[in-house]
Amino acid sequence: MTSFDGLVERARSLSPLTADLLVVAVVGLFTASDAASNDPDYQQADGLTWLLLAISLIALVWRRRWPVPVAVVTGAACAGWALHGHIGELLNLPVIVALYTVAVLGDRRRTLWTGLVASLVSGAVALRVGRDVANPQGLPLLEMIWPLVPLLLGEVIRTRRQLMDEYAARAVRAEEEREREAARRVHEERLRIARELHDIVAHTVTAMTVQAGVALDALDTRPEISRQAMRQVRDSGKEAVGELRATVTVLRDRDSESTSPAPGLAQLPELVGRFTDSGVDAALRHDGTADGLSPMVELAAYRIVQEALTNVVKHSGARHAAVSVARHGDRLCVEIADDGRPSRIEPPAQLGPPSRTEPPSQLGPPPPPPSAAEGFGLVGMRERAAAVGGSIEYGPVPGGGFRVRAVLPAEALHGGRP
Repeated sequence: MTSFDGLVERARSLSPLTADLLVVAVVGLFTASDAASNDPDYQQADGLTWLLLAISLIALVWRRRWPVPVAVVTGAACAGWALHGHIGELLNLPVIVALYTVAVLGDRRRTLWTGLVASLVSGAVALRVGRDVANPQGLPLLEMIWPLVPLLLGEVIRTRRQLMDEYAARAVRAEEEREREAARRVHEERLRIARELHDIVAHTVTAMTVQAGVALDALDTRPEISRQAMRQVRDSGKEAVGELRATVTVLRDRDSESTSPAPGLAQLPELVGRFTDSGVDAALRHDGTADGLSPMVELAAYRIVQEALTNVVKHSGARHAAVSVARHGDRLCVEIADDGRPSRIEPPAQLGPPSRTEPPSQLGPPPPPPSAAEGFGLVGMRERAAAVGGSIEYGPVPGGGFRVRAVLPAEALHGGRP
């Protein structure tokens, strides 16, 4: 079996011209031996016999370039032998090879037309020869069938090759699709990790910086306030370390899950209280209707409030901030407003859910980096709202201050992730 496979591989490595010459040599050997030993009662091999054989073999050399003309020439030679009175079992071998080439290198339409013409011509020759020599070539019906055999074999081989090529193309497309999907998932995972780390680090460091400033200012005059502020710094640091440890644990082992629940609307009072301790008078108004909300929507709402309040402390210089969370039917409205400086970013921006017309498996160009005025915080809020199918708008309000308003669905989009 190994030697046979080696012969097949060696034959496939031959050039087309070399392979055609080998085919001609083999066909010529068998056909010439048949022509040389004819039945004594019929026409013996003569000059016309060998001339027709030479014409057939020369034509076979060009069977790949002109398959139909070669089939016509070899078929005419085969008919000439029969009409000349020379019979044999292998005299039609050249036309068999030519008909096979017509089918394997053509299409179904050409195969059908060639089969029809070849069958009619073969049947007509059988009828004509049968009148003189008692039909030694066989019944006309059988003579009409034999040209269809090489055509059918060539059609089967060609169809199989086409199927194999199609399967190979599908495999290539599937591999490319898997690579695009993997790249898209990696891109989304990087964005998710960046959002989580930004939300944890930016919020906590901002709170700790403000509290450390309060402790430093009150260190000599009001030591009790200084100690309370430093306790807040310690608690904030412990909380940040715990959240970072949970995030890193998930990244190191994807099979493990953090035992700490993701923050949601229930943790908003504690979150707003920490900012109040940082020097901003933050008020929370929450209607308490959180039943049926997706955990991803609750986490998105929590992170949006967290980032918006962090921006209030870092950038606005506001003394008062108001947080409102209310559910209206199947939508959750989250609004954060402050009385800080009139304008600190570019004109108001708005972002809705991702376009449904774009295929999710295609990875588009990466989003542009945030401008210096906008920063990563607003980008993260936009991405979180869009990830669950919501929208967000933000910008300065008339009379001073800044407002962030997010509208989130009661349920996250299927397949979305925070």
